[in-house]
Amino acid sequence: MKKLLSTLLVLVLVLTACSVLADDLNSYTLDEIIAKAKEEGHVESVGMPDSWANWGDSWKGLTATYGIEHTDEDMSSAEELSMFENDSTRDIGDVGLAFTQVALDKDLVQGYKTTNWDSVPDWAKAEDGKWMIAYTGCTSFIYNNDLTNGQKMPTSWQDVREGTYKLTIGDVVGGATGQGVVVATAYAFGGDLDNLQPAFDFWTEMAKAGRIDKGDILLARIQAGEVECGVSWSYNVLNYRDQSPNYNITVGIPTDGAILVGYASVISKNSDTPFAAALAREFIFSDEGQINLAKSGAVPTRTNVEIPAEIIASTFDPATYANAVGISDAAHYAEVCGEISDWWAENIIPLLD
Repeated sequence: MKKLLSTLLVLVLVLTACSVLADDLNSYTLDEIIAKAKEEGHVESVGMPDSWANWGDSWKGLTATYGIEHTDEDMSSAEELSMFENDSTRDIGDVGLAFTQVALDKDLVQGYKTTNWDSVPDWAKAEDGKWMIAYTGCTSFIYNNDLTNGQKMPTSWQDVREGTYKLTIGDVVGGATGQGVVVATAYAFGGDLDNLQPAFDFWTEMAKAGRIDKGDILLARIQAGEVECGVSWSYNVLNYRDQSPNYNITVGIPTDGAILVGYASVISKNSDTPFAAALAREFIFSDEGQINLAKSGAVPTRTNVEIPAEIIASTFDPATYANAVGISDAAHYAEVCGEISDWWAENIIPLLD
């Protein structure tokens, strides 16, 4: 019996130690995190593929600098958090702003404040680093001129309304990108976060006209000629265009309805390699990591990073999104996107079958 009690006591102490570790990344110095991350040797991300916001360069940089190997499985924000809940091999993700509250409510994430914490605006981070937004992007069109029977690329949502091509916006029920598109159309037609009816009217009209593509907005589908007019974030459409030379593809930011929204870095509370995840976030918020994001057309959130002029010149001119509505209230945005998700499932999905 004494031996059994002793074994149980050791087990309790080990489990307690692991629990403290999972919640206490902020108690380690960067040198300690680097050393422990190298021991772990790898990090598994979700929703952070090479083609999204130029994550590819940052993963290469992480490996080159620290020897940390990396793999990713692309998925929606809702799927990422589900993975965190059920799979300890998934360490770090990038979820839409609306999903940050879900991550906190379900207690799925652990905090880590990078060494550049003070240069990240307050709206872009949660207490103790439970989530941190590394970049924002703007609502943008990507248009395949070869598939749309000579119709001109839209420069506004009103142009879209007057067209006949199909729209690809991805998952709205569980995807942050699709939900953001719906919010943008609320602003385009006279609404806002507190008045979504103009957006609901527009998307009902599009659905009844058979103009909503049920597929996701993915690079492979664009390259295959399956997307006529897609809507995503600025950092994605530039990359998708550049990697689809087989079609005449143009991109632009709508003049009458665009929002600037960030995606948040989240570290799984159940991660098997939490130090590698923390080091990945550290790299993402480093000067190099922030510049990597800017190369894609994303807007880095750190306030003290100088982006080279040639990178700005090769992406969207900041003047093109000067009138975009910046979203900074995570809790309110989460509530609105939840309303959009429910409404879309009830009113639009049945029209697509």
